[in-house]
Amino acid sequence: MALVVGAGFGGLAAAIRLSVMGYQVQVLEKLDAPGGRAYVRHQDGFAFDGGPTIITVPFMFEELWSLCGRTLSDDVDLRLMDPYYRIRFDDGTHFDYSGDPARMRAEVERICPDDAAGFDRFVEEADLCYRLGFEALGCKAFDSIGDLLAAMPSMVRMRAWRTMHGLVAGYFKHPKLRIAMSLQTLLIGGNPFSVTGVYSLINALERRFGVYSAIGGTGALVRGLVKLLDVRGVALRCNAEVRQVVIENGRASGVELAGGERLRADIVVCNSDTAWTYKHLVAPEHRKHWTDQRIENGRYSMSLFVWYFGTDRQYPDVPHHTMVLGPRYEGLLTDIFKHHKLTDDFSLYLHRPTATDPSVAPAGCDAFYVLSPVPHLDSGTDWAAVSEAYRDAVARRLEETLLPGLRGHVISSHVMTPQDFQDRLLSFKGAAFGLEPLLLQSAWFRPHNRSEDVEGLYMVGASTHPGAGVPGVLMSAKALQTVVPTVAKINGD
Repeated sequence: MALVVGAGFGGLAAAIRLSVMGYQVQVLEKLDAPGGRAYVRHQDGFAFDGGPTIITVPFMFEELWSLCGRTLSDDVDLRLMDPYYRIRFDDGTHFDYSGDPARMRAEVERICPDDAAGFDRFVEEADLCYRLGFEALGCKAFDSIGDLLAAMPSMVRMRAWRTMHGLVAGYFKHPKLRIAMSLQTLLIGGNPFSVTGVYSLINALERRFGVYSAIGGTGALVRGLVKLLDVRGVALRCNAEVRQVVIENGRASGVELAGGERLRADIVVCNSDTAWTYKHLVAPEHRKHWTDQRIENGRYSMSLFVWYFGTDRQYPDVPHHTMVLGPRYEGLLTDIFKHHKLTDDFSLYLHRPTATDPSVAPAGCDAFYVLSPVPHLDSGTDWAAVSEAYRDAVARRLEETLLPGLRGHVISSHVMTPQDFQDRLLSFKGAAFGLEPLLLQSAWFRPHNRSEDVEGLYMVGASTHPGAGVPGVLMSAKALQTVVPTVAKINGD
């Protein structure tokens, strides 16, 4: 028997893979519906995707459907974005980011002709990091020092000690292009000025496999995965918050729910935030590696302020995905990641799914969510006190840039703050992506897929190896298969 704690993408994918391995599986979810960070909020006739909206590497989903004898396209309609997203600079100019190298090169030349040759070299670098970082290492659990040593030659070839921005700056001189080619690490919770340049592989992933949106929202993928659970006979239990991992003789033997009920299992797989899991679900006497001090001393990703809103009019000139940048780049990120300071200025990601799929809003309306990177809860911000003022500042900024008259047309509204990431999603410090993906918090240095402390306890999701983002989360479930024992071994056969 395998118990999976959390029904986010990582937990759902892990449950499917474990069932294929022969395990009887049950998924336990704290919320009233599956999805985790991809939870869908239905409100006033709108369907608001809770979290991930940029879908890449669809073959990772196709693998899961294939394992269940089905085809992804039977259940989910994915649409390729064109462009993938628009980057709007503070002066009103923009860069349309796509997967077509010729069009991307033309965008580069439009901003700075002298950087065109640099773009070609950057593409080669991103492809190298894709081959060595994604293809060779992404789906393999880093379980021992030997795994780390085996990966070292690839890390050297990728010059993994360079930061993402440092790598990009080696190929582009114009500051706008340095921003456009480095901000992607923010999508996985990393400061481009701190995280390893290995994440240039994101460019290769997007270029090779595309950026997609699911008709019906990202929730359509969640619903599709739940359908696969039904096909595999996997039970999903919502409103089932886990209070602790039960450990007997140093081994995970099940979980205890918040109501006191105990469930037994041969293995426990946590899709919950790893720092929260170790600090709150595993008793201190069972944690020689993930001590409270080690957990506290980690460097955690930023958090997010997310405003979901619907309007009674449409904004047809606004693309599906837009990055709305503020006046500062490095300074803002330093304030967020290092100073843990909430500032008056911000950069935004604006999601308008009705640009592709009108079904997520009432007729004649637009659905949006706007996301602002903000510091995690070490900032000391009283979000209950400042949330409305911050939301209004975001609305004013959107009115000034892309959505004229916005505040007079909002007919549905909901806000999620870092406090909600902690209280609702049980994310340590309210960090949205777990540990920041720094070099020494990645691969072997990231919380392992097989617990370093407790036999029979495993981790999947954004806060374990290989990291955040939909591809990373799905790959963590695949990596899990390399360390979980076979059912025969569990049974002693």
